[in-house]
This record gives sequence, structure tokens and C-alpha cells, in this order.
Amino acid sequence: MPLENPILSISERVTELNSRYRNQKTEDVLRDILKDPLFGPVALVSSFGAEAVVLLHMISVIDPATPVIFIDTEMLFPQTLAYQKDLAEKFGLTDVRRITPSREAVFQRDTDNLLHLADRDSCCALRKTEPLERALIGFDAWIGGRKRFQGGVRVAIEMFENEADTRIKINPLAHWSREDVADYITVNTLPRHPLVAKGYLSIGCAPCTTPVSAGEDYRAGRWRGEEKTECGIHLASHVPNSGEPEVNTAVIVNDEGFAPDDWDRGYSVFEDMDDLSETQKSALAIDLPNTFDATDLLPWIDQIDLIRVEFPVFSDGRGFSLAQRLRLLGYHGRLRAKGHVLADQYAMVRRSGFDEVEISHELANRQPQSQWSARAAWQTHNYQQKFYQST
Repeated sequence: MPLENPILSISERVTELNSRYRNQKTEDVLRDILKDPLFGPVALVSSFGAEAVVLLHMISVIDPATPVIFIDTEMLFPQTLAYQKDLAEKFGLTDVRRITPSREAVFQRDTDNLLHLADRDSCCALRKTEPLERALIGFDAWIGGRKRFQGGVRVAIEMFENEADTRIKINPLAHWSREDVADYITVNTLPRHPLVAKGYLSIGCAPCTTPVSAGEDYRAGRWRGEEKTECGIHLASHVPNSGEPEVNTAVIVNDEGFAPDDWDRGYSVFEDMDDLSETQKSALAIDLPNTFDATDLLPWIDQIDLIRVEFPVFSDGRGFSLAQRLRLLGYHGRLRAKGHVLADQYAMVRRSGFDEVEISHELANRQPQSQWSARAAWQTHNYQQKFYQST
């Protein structure tokens, strides 16, 4: 069923889609999504976890050539890896794309594979959020398996969501109950993940997943004993938030929370310092691309008050490396990460040497102050502490 008016913003399309498909069967919704060219390229993102078999089976029946993105964090249970291969073969899925973390990023940020012990949020960003962001380039929409009964921030999700005004996120099973899931698996005699029989109701990375006891929350086995409830890949959807900034200005995030922007004396590009007046040099703020060679600043590194490093996309970690390099070269001024930075990345930002983050008003509304403040205790961890120098 084509959209009546394809010339709509993503937000408007999401509103129309939620109204149009509110009472439709899940299989019919998926068939429309995958067959209607007005939706653009669509991928299924699957963990091949405890309940992933439902959507994988539906997709295989409708169109087994649908791209399926499988995030191999390189810390998954061996049972998950075996299950992924078995299901792909059994269902005849012909375009399963196994994605892994960037080798360069892992070498820079988690050489000993112990980052999850120091900061689970940064580990999730490195091994899940960033690889997925790269994998979704070129897709207009993606399908996931979240459901309201799973609790937490999922209790109010809709079938269609606006993801950062860049693409549509589709949750075909949003309104399914636990019984609906079990019935579908039974009726279609679908193979279960082998760890389900051992009490794993929600399955992620091996170091951060435990069995769930009777009476516990459905996702209690994920990041047990911590406030963390999501890995980060679902935190970029547009969720209106009252009480947050309502004007189109930049918002500064630091350990105290949100603050107004004070960027009023900077330069859009780095210029030769010799061309600047003494007055300008005494209160200098400059922009740097994340590809900048930090050693080029050495002659003036003590004269710069504020450096703002660009983060062009969530998955580009070169800004972290530049910040570390600037601190190691002796820069003691304020260091700000600007652009596409998520709350889940805040601890990594701070430990890399940044003092603060500059985000858009839109991102501040999608990820309110509470999400950033939850990561403000980054100093309790010692991982890469050498890169931080107080100012």
C-alpha cells in the first residue's frame, strides 16, 4: 500500500504510518514495507537472540533476499554465532551482513578487550552503535525486534519511529505480548536459541548477559546490577521531551549537565596564528576537523583558550584520537567535542581529554539531560585516565 503523499518529512511520514498501520497484521505491514518502493531501501537488524527467530522467519517468507544486518561484537556467546549460521541456512536468507567493530577503533580504545569492565557504555558504542551506524548508510529504514512488554524505555514505543530525521525505525512487534511471541514460535515450529532453555530471556554479549530467575524483569539479565538498560542503538529516535531546550541553539554538555553555548569568538577554520592580532590570540577559540595534525598547533598551543573538534558522524572516532594527542602534546585549555556525539559516548569523550560536548537542540531533545548525567561518573574508572588533564 503506497503512501498517499511521499513528499513528507520523516516526522510526518512516521505519524502517517503509525495511523495507517495501527490495526494491521504484522505480516501485512512487513509485506508492504518490503514491497513498496516508496519506503526506499530497508534492512532488518537482528541480534539472532532469544526471540529474533520471529522476524527472521517472517522476512524469509516475504522476501529472503532482504538485507539482514547481524552485529557481531566479537564478544557474543558461541551459541549465538552457531544459531545465526543455522537460521540463515534453514530460512534461506541470502543477504546476511555480519558487521564487526572497526579494527582501528578497537586497537585505539580497547586493545585488551577489557573496556566492558571499565565502561560498558563506551564498549557498546565501540562494538554496537558505531558499526551499526556505518552499516545503515544507504538505508531509508530499518526493522528491529523491540516490544513494549520488555519494559524500560520500550514500554511506549510505536511501530514506526523517527530516527534523528535521517531514517525510519520500524518495530513490527511493538504491540505483541510475550504470549504472542511464544505462540508464533510454537505454531511455526521454529528453532529456539540454545541458551533460552538455560534461562536467558534476553541475550547480548557474553560478559554482560546472565540468566533470568523466575519473577525477575524480562531484561534483568542484561548488564545485571547496573542502571544501564539499553546498548545505545535504540537511543537516537525522536522522543519529545518536556523541560529541555526549545530554541534552535547549541547545547553544551558537561559533568554538571546542560549549559548554554558560549561560542562567540571562534574561527570557522584554522588560520595561521601569525595573522591574528594579540587581542584575538589572548582569547582564542578555534575549530579543528578530526583529521587535523595536532603537531601543527605546537608553536601556539599555550595561547589557545578553546578548541572545538568536529564529530561529523556518530561512528567516526578520529576525534577521540585527536583529543588524546592534543592533551599528550601539552594542551591545557578547554577541549570541546562538537556535532554527532551520543550520551552513550560521553564517558569515552571525557576520558579522551574533552571537557565538554556541544550538541544540537534537536539531539538534546532526543537524549535529555538525564541520559547524559547518567554517564557523568566517568572519573570513577581509571581506563585511559592518562589522557585527562584538569584545567
